[in-house]
Amino acid sequence: MNPPDHTPHVLIVDDDRRIRELLTNYLSDAGYRVTSAGSAGEARERMRGLAFDIVILDVMMPGESGLAFAASLGKEAHGVPVLFLSALAEADDRIKGLESGGDDYLVKPFEPRELLLRMRSLLRRRSAAPERPAEVRFGGCIFNPARGELRRHGEPVRLTTRERELLRIFAESPGRPLARADLASGEAEGQRAIDVQINRLRRKIEDDPATPVYLQTVRGLGYIFHTD
Repeated sequence: MNPPDHTPHVLIVDDDRRIRELLTNYLSDAGYRVTSAGSAGEARERMRGLAFDIVILDVMMPGESGLAFAASLGKEAHGVPVLFLSALAEADDRIKGLESGGDDYLVKPFEPRELLLRMRSLLRRRSAAPERPAEVRFGGCIFNPARGELRRHGEPVRLTTRERELLRIFAESPGRPLARADLASGEAEGQRAIDVQINRLRRKIEDDPATPVYLQTVRGLGYIFHTD
């Protein structure tokens, strides 16, 4: 029996057929709708005709890598969380994954149960997101949280999936200091990764990123976002 239409739909992107089959069977047995693809190009074809609630993405694939594909999802799949799978286990590898737009990072070989728990956590976070303001203005920028679109002086600004989600979090709590833990996308994203993401975002929204006006540091805590 097929799961009902309201069941979360998972897209698995991995060039290893065995992993695709393992995860497809495991997640289907857990009650999810599952679609798989063996490459970034094939994944794009799937996404043209179907809406997905989460993407489970291999990092190292022939042709377009998972990192490049995740970075491109900002234009194609607003707000869809990405869970990376990779044999690359160093801290810098995890940071690169998060910088490219990933929301969590799981190292191969992995326990399917752990993947399921992390996936459920990302889906809960997405469904529990509070209602967002229609539009946020700061300086020469206008950010639309629903569409995840940022314009600066009337021109569109390209955001990664992670940068877009950070702006949404800040837009929901303007003028309120947020700890780094409030901004983290998962256990894999530590303080250093948050700081890297904030610095990248500042370069896109501040006139002088070295002396930020809108996205300021709160010493000993985290960051605060100011709007007009």
